[in-house]
Amino acid sequence: MGKQSENNPFNQIENNANISSDEIFKVADSVKNANFSDEKNVRQLVRRLSKMAGKPVSKAKEDEIVEMITNQNIPMDMNSLQQMLKK
Repeated sequence: MGKQSENNPFNQIENNANISSDEIFKVADSVKNANFSDEKNVRQLVRRLSKMAGKPVSKAKEDEIVEMITNQNIPMDMNSLQQMLKK
């Protein structure tokens, strides 16, 4: 396993957020054809991911995330995305 398993993003997510790769795939499958311009769908997804990760999201942060996604104004690199979520 060694280095390759350490670099696997699913292993990193499992270690950092305690979410199994099966759960990740279920969410990914559920959003394949999702309408990300629909605020209700996006809000449900944000809440689902928050619950899965065991990380509460404030109403203000949820609103900010939903607005960014529905307006297609999402940072494309992980560092920017992480910084945005830490605010």
